[in-house]
Amino acid sequence: MTQQTLADLTEGEVLARIFPRLPVAAAQLLGPGDDAAVISAPDGRFVVTTDMMVQGPDFRLAWSTPHDLGWKAAATNLSDVAAMGATPTALVVGIAAPPGTPVSVLEGIADGLRDCCEALAPGCGVVGGDLSASDALTLAVTAFGDLDGRAPVLRSGARPGDVVALAGRLGDAGLGLALLFRHAVDDQGNPDAERAAALKLAHPGPLAAQLTPEPPVGLGVAAARAGASAMLDVSDGLAIDAGRVARASGVGIDFDSVALGADPDAALHGGEDHGLFATFPPTAPLPSGFRRLGTVTADAGAVLVDGVPHDQRGWDPYLGWDGSVA
Repeated sequence: MTQQTLADLTEGEVLARIFPRLPVAAAQLLGPGDDAAVISAPDGRFVVTTDMMVQGPDFRLAWSTPHDLGWKAAATNLSDVAAMGATPTALVVGIAAPPGTPVSVLEGIADGLRDCCEALAPGCGVVGGDLSASDALTLAVTAFGDLDGRAPVLRSGARPGDVVALAGRLGDAGLGLALLFRHAVDDQGNPDAERAAALKLAHPGPLAAQLTPEPPVGLGVAAARAGASAMLDVSDGLAIDAGRVARASGVGIDFDSVALGADPDAALHGGEDHGLFATFPPTAPLPSGFRRLGTVTADAGAVLVDGVPHDQRGWDPYLGWDGSVA
């Protein structure tokens, strides 16, 4: 049977297929259907962040299912809210797709958004968004969060002597991406869906870490309550993201190579693990789920490993994985 595509339906008909699949936000006062949504802000403030995923530089349709895309689009934004010490409350989602895209693709994306919110941030839902046409499938998500009366945890609060810690995985997503580029392409180097499916069975951990990450969203609030002095989501690679904290705080970040695991290079430069990198005062017990990676030093703007300066290399959307700020 021929699948219906976006070109076969009106925007209203497409939305009617998507809306029932999306999660409802607990903070929603007015949801989809009007020119804008209304969500509650009990704290009097709200955290807001946005992120895009574009077919080509950010994902390959041969490697990711529509459900994967929806999940990852939600997860990456939920993690950014958590990194501020906030609880995610609502998402606004924009999708641009070629007119020949099957409607089932958008339904799968909606299912992924719903399942990710339910798994990682219960109570967070999709309150609105937009649809458009584009040559490349593009997802743009804006996420909102509630600080519940706490001060936001910034990148600029780390102090010499603080403990450097992380919640989440390190290096697995980068390994998954490397496996995809090495083994999930055809003889011409093009992404291959059959080979990707086989790879997911052979290496489920790294592939899931790359395609459907599970950031420790709930631990953002736990870190804030435990007195985290600085925090951010590790999306572009631990070394480059630690450098952002170092420069914002005017300090250095010194990693213990033993704490980085068997492959420190993968841990430092893999990227897309979406763990929570945080610093804590030396007298503050680390909250459950965080592990110590090193120490904050007085070496302003530096990233070090065992006291030796290290390249702040990671992902840059314009330079790729060769981007370096040191």
